[in-house]
Amino acid sequence: MQAQVSRKTLAEGLGLLERIVPSRSSNPLLTSLKVEATPHGLTMSGTNLEIDMACFVAADVDTEAAFVVPAHLFSQIVRNLGGELVELSLQQSELNVKAGGSNFKLQTGELDAYPHLSFPSRAESKLDAKDFARSLSSVRYAASTEAFQAVFRGIKLEGRGTSARVVASDGFRLALRDFPSHGDTRNLILPARSADEIVRVLRDGDVGISYGEGVLGIITERVRMNVKLLDGEFPDYERVIPRDVKLRVILPAASLKEAVSRVAVLADKNANNRVEFLISEGKLQLAAEGDYGRAQDTLDVMQDGAEPAMSLGFNAKYVLDALGPIEGDAELLFSGPTSPAMFKGTDQGGYLAVVVPLRV
Repeated sequence: MQAQVSRKTLAEGLGLLERIVPSRSSNPLLTSLKVEATPHGLTMSGTNLEIDMACFVAADVDTEAAFVVPAHLFSQIVRNLGGELVELSLQQSELNVKAGGSNFKLQTGELDAYPHLSFPSRAESKLDAKDFARSLSSVRYAASTEAFQAVFRGIKLEGRGTSARVVASDGFRLALRDFPSHGDTRNLILPARSADEIVRVLRDGDVGISYGEGVLGIITERVRMNVKLLDGEFPDYERVIPRDVKLRVILPAASLKEAVSRVAVLADKNANNRVEFLISEGKLQLAAEGDYGRAQDTLDVMQDGAEPAMSLGFNAKYVLDALGPIEGDAELLFSGPTSPAMFKGTDQGGYLAVVVPLRV
């Protein structure tokens, strides 16, 4: 087998696989990837038992063949090649990799022993790739990182008729985003780390979704994935979303981010980075206090609601995370000094964050 492929294209495909293929494993075969050469190009696949991925790379191939190579070593070789056109040739158990004046000979692995990976070929529903990636990225911060929190370490995907929703929560904050959907989007829970890898492979156009037993299939023009899902029932998150809004504030999201970041410099790290919010008479006063002093900042806001004034305390990082996906003006909705507060954009982009205030 001989093949010619662009070094840039090959390196990009290997970069995606390199992220999921472990560099070390009790099963050495899991540190390798399988390469299948056909007249259309190269299909490279690998797994970490949580995510299976196959990536197609266009190439000129003279003979069909399949082989197994160490994933990270092969990727490192390709990244460091001198030329832009890579020539691959397979001779028995040795892969020859050439580009420019560089020439590497890499031992191949045992093909028959490599795990059989089967990928979906038909989509049951379709999502806009950019919308899906943007939505997953918007809520990812709210997923828990604690091992004991089970389903809270995931992102819920749920169908809502002609739209879909992604939701994440760690018990102290919640983030959700609605976006258009075509077809039957089912309810499931994606591991947050797996969602990160999905975001990395999504580009323009549509992404196909298929459903298996405990597995979500992702289908794009160049990449196919199997993602193992989390077991369990996501809690009824809608009950924590306040319905009775007593105070509404609108101001530029960028201004609020900058002001919170400024005063948080002196926030007490042992008191949850507490930043005080005091809303009154069209002003939002931010204040923080720690061992080394106090900080204060005041912003002009549009204010309305039944309550003329309100004071709340928030973890500064939680506020900044909630504001992160908001562009333009932010709308802050308050139900009371001890009730969860809502953060969203005024552009009706489908994003909503809920943050629980700190107790006095």
